[in-house]
Amino acid sequence: MYLEIAVQDVPGAQLAATHGADRIELCSALQLGGLTPSQGLLTSIHAAAPALPIHALIRPRPGDYVYDAAAVALMVAEIKEMRDGGATGVVIGALTSDDTIDYAAVETLVAAADGLHITFHRAVDHLFMNDAVAAVPRLASLGVARILSSGGSTRAGTGLAQLQAMHEAAEGALSIMAGGGVDIADFAAFHGAGLRDVHLSAKRTVNQSSPAPLTEAAQAEDNSYFATDPGLVEQAGIAARALA
Repeated sequence: MYLEIAVQDVPGAQLAATHGADRIELCSALQLGGLTPSQGLLTSIHAAAPALPIHALIRPRPGDYVYDAAAVALMVAEIKEMRDGGATGVVIGALTSDDTIDYAAVETLVAAADGLHITFHRAVDHLFMNDAVAAVPRLASLGVARILSSGGSTRAGTGLAQLQAMHEAAEGALSIMAGGGVDIADFAAFHGAGLRDVHLSAKRTVNQSSPAPLTEAAQAEDNSYFATDPGLVEQAGIAARALA
C-alpha cells in the first residue's frame, strides 16, 4: 500500500522518509485538525528530506469547511505559495452551508493548483453514504486525483463499507485513501477492499511540565502538543510494504 503520513514539522518528515512513507501531508496545528503550513516550514522540509513528495494541506482556519469568497481567495493564494515553494500536491475541501460539496469552490481551487496533484480531504465525511458515493465521479471530473475519507465514521476501519463503495464508484478515475482514526491492523482490510492508499498522523501527545512555582497565567496554559511517534511510523511502514 501507499503510505501517507500527516506531519507538522521537520522531525516528523524525517521519520516518514526514514520509514518508507510514499509522501507526507504537510500541515501545521495538528491539534486543530491541521491548518495550512507556512512557506518556511515547506522550505525546511525540502531541505531535510529533498526526495520526499509533499502534499500541503490548504485549510485557512479550524472549524467547518464552509468558506466565503474572501476565504476562497486566501486559499487560492496559499495554493500558489505552496506550488511555487515546491509542493507536489495540495489537499483541499469545501462545503456549502447544508453540508454538500461546494463544487464551485473546488473548481476554483483546482484551477489555482495548475497541475498539482489534488486530494479532497475529509470534508467528504460530512456527506451520507449515497451522497459521498455520488460525489466521487463528479470530483474526478473536476481534476481531483484522490479522496481522503474515513467512510463517514470516526474510524476508517468501521467505515470500510462506504470506502469500498466509493472505490467502486471511482472506476479507476481517482483513488480512495483510508484515513481518520486508522489502526495499523486495519491495513489488510483496506487492501482487501481494493484500497491502495492509507493515511495516518501516527502522533503522540507530548506534555511539557513547567517548573514550579507558576504564575496564574502559566497555570492556565496547555503545554501539551502533538508529535510524530517514531514507533507508529515504523510499524506503519512495515505494514504498508507487506501489502505492496
